[in-house]
Amino acid sequence: MVYLTIAIALAVIVGVGWRMTARTSYESAAYSVVESDGPFEIREYPDLMLVTTGMKSAGSDGSDGSFGRLFGYISGGNDDDLKVAMTTPVFMEPEGRGTAGQMGFVIPEKVSSKHIPNPTDETVQIQKRASGRFAVIRFSGRMDQESKAKNAEKLRQWIETKGRSGSDAVEFAGYDPPWTPNPFRRNEILIRLQ
Repeated sequence: MVYLTIAIALAVIVGVGWRMTARTSYESAAYSVVESDGPFEIREYPDLMLVTTGMKSAGSDGSDGSFGRLFGYISGGNDDDLKVAMTTPVFMEPEGRGTAGQMGFVIPEKVSSKHIPNPTDETVQIQKRASGRFAVIRFSGRMDQESKAKNAEKLRQWIETKGRSGSDAVEFAGYDPPWTPNPFRRNEILIRLQ
C-alpha cells in the first residue's frame, strides 16, 4: 500500500511538472492553415516580432549560449526590466548576420502590440519576421543534422509536387523543452513560398 501511494504521488508530481513546462502552457506564434496533407501544411503567418541572437553553429541546440542570451532577455535583461513570457516555437535559421545561424523567440502579442523593450545584451536584437506563406513539415524526435536534412528534402519534394516554388533558405522550429521524450517532440521545418 505504501508503494502504491508513493507511486501515485510521484505520478502526480511528474504530471504537474510536465504540464507546467510542456509546450501547451506557452503562447504559440499565430498562423492559419491554408492546406493540410499529412505531416505537411501550407500556412499563412502574420508579421511576427522576434528577439534573436546568433548561434555559433548551424546545428546548435542552444548549448553555445544562444538560448541563454534569449532567456536572459525574457527574464528581464531589457531596458524596462520586464519579464516577458516564453513562447513557442523557438525559430532557428542556419544563416544570419555573419553567424553560422540565428535563434529567436517570438515576442508575445501582449508585449509586441504595445511596447517592445530593447535588449541590454548587444548580441541580442529585436527583429521583424515578415508575414508570408510557408510550406511546413512536422516531425518528432531529435532535431539533429540528419533529421533536418531528411525532412527538408521531403518538404522540398512535396512543394515540387504541388507545383510551387520555395525559397532556398529553410527555417527550423522547436516547440519542446530538452527533456521532452523523442516520440512526443514537435519539430518543424519551414520554407517560405514564392
